[in-house]
Amino acid sequence: MVAVHPAPLPFVGDEDSSKRRQILDGASKVFMDLGFDGASMGEIARAAGVSKGTLYVYFADKNRLFEAIVERETLDQQKMAFNFDPERDVATTLREFGQAYIALLCRPGGGSAIRTVMAIAERMPEVGRRYYEQVLEKTIDRLAGYLEAHVGPADLAIEDCQLAASQFMLMCQASLFLPFIFQAAPAPSAERMAQVIESATQMFLAAYRSKSA
Repeated sequence: MVAVHPAPLPFVGDEDSSKRRQILDGASKVFMDLGFDGASMGEIARAAGVSKGTLYVYFADKNRLFEAIVERETLDQQKMAFNFDPERDVATTLREFGQAYIALLCRPGGGSAIRTVMAIAERMPEVGRRYYEQVLEKTIDRLAGYLEAHVGPADLAIEDCQLAASQFMLMCQASLFLPFIFQAAPAPSAERMAQVIESATQMFLAAYRSKSA
């Protein structure tokens, strides 16, 4: 059973950080290949190129190791800098955000992390909930805050900016994310992403642009 409030990971030096990354990389591959139930600490140790003793120095068990993989993915996504400067015009901001957002979701390796979290969320709901709150919900909040700054007679007419932000993000995913995440199609091309994002932007503005703008 996963603790609701797991203890923070201890500070480690450069050498330990490198070893920890090595273990997480190996564990990520094993979890994706064998699933959470099929993965063993012995198999993870072999994939990471470390002894089981070394593995247990860094991670007490398989649950904590999996949580660390999710934490790493969360930090990687939080580093993505979306430009939500309220002084920027809406159309440009939406297009650039949409491109960056889909490129992040469909980046090499990104799908594997998301698939892994989705697969384990029922068994470890706190992990799935934390991923949603720290990654997806925070992105929705930031976009909603930007939209709120543009609500007015000369710009946007939106009653629920949280809903509008979620709608735009899902429109950006249309025909791109689900085929990729279920491995029905490769990562979309830059041209295809631009086409879908432009369509999403135009649909969003058609629905929410102020009639007096």
